[in-house]
Amino acid sequence: MLLWGLVAKQIRRWQAYRRTLVELSQLDDRTLADINVARGEITSVARRAAAAA
Repeated sequence: MLLWGLVAKQIRRWQAYRRTLVELSQLDDRTLADINVARGEITSVARRAAAAA
């Protein structure tokens, strides 16, 4: 049962990463600047979101 829990956790993290990456990538530069995220930081922000999931 422990293995399935780890697999489920990794799936949730991957989904959070992809969702964050897609949503931030769709924003324009001005909106990103409003939330203090540069376009080059999107992947690191997505990774942090995934780690918190």
